[in-house]
Amino acid sequence: MKCDILAIGAHPDDVELGCGGTLAKLISEGKKVGIIDLTEGELGTRGTRETRATEAREAAEILGISYRENLKLKDGFLQNSEEYQLKIVEKIRKYQPEIVLANAIDDRHPDHAKAAKLVSDACFLAGLRKIETFENDKLQEVWRPKHIFHYIQWKNIKPEFVIDISDFMDKKIEACLAYKTQFYNPESKEPVTPIATKDFLESLTYRAQDLGRLSGVTYAEGFTSEKLLAFKNFEGIICG
Repeated sequence: MKCDILAIGAHPDDVELGCGGTLAKLISEGKKVGIIDLTEGELGTRGTRETRATEAREAAEILGISYRENLKLKDGFLQNSEEYQLKIVEKIRKYQPEIVLANAIDDRHPDHAKAAKLVSDACFLAGLRKIETFENDKLQEVWRPKHIFHYIQWKNIKPEFVIDISDFMDKKIEACLAYKTQFYNPESKEPVTPIATKDFLESLTYRAQDLGRLSGVTYAEGFTSEKLLAFKNFEGIICG
């Protein structure tokens, strides 16, 4: 069940919007990627938890995700509690990712920042031997990811680094549009929300384009890091 990268989002579609291009690129390079959705997005104005689940499965297929689970925590009421931490600890130990990608550290939706801290704390706790968790009555091995990176969502947080997704922008948009109930559709009769506008849909491209402009590529996704990053050498760095 081990995966290389585990992307975690407060709601189905958070991961696709924040780092869908990066995941598609990593998968093309042979990395095994999993997604954990913390809630079912049941408080969303448009669609239902059932349609959201169907859309999440379709998006995962488009990206080529190996595993996707939903913890069914309470949408709108995420909290950094022992109960919620342990649920995530179990998944960290189950999938043993080297890298965890989590929600933005600050954002318009309160669940996003809460999820960022919740996931960060759970990743630390997953490495403590005296915290025992079980899967199928078997004691899980402790595991702590090497890195936790936070993708960028609604707010224009300044990234500490970007990933070149120039060859995967179309795949990112395709995965996002799998959420048919959530985004812009001029024929929809459902209420208009901030993410269901034409401007928001177009922002996915022009934000990636702007980060690409600043970094010397065509399209990019930005991330913040919880710790100072060290490079062995300058190989692989693209300079703008």
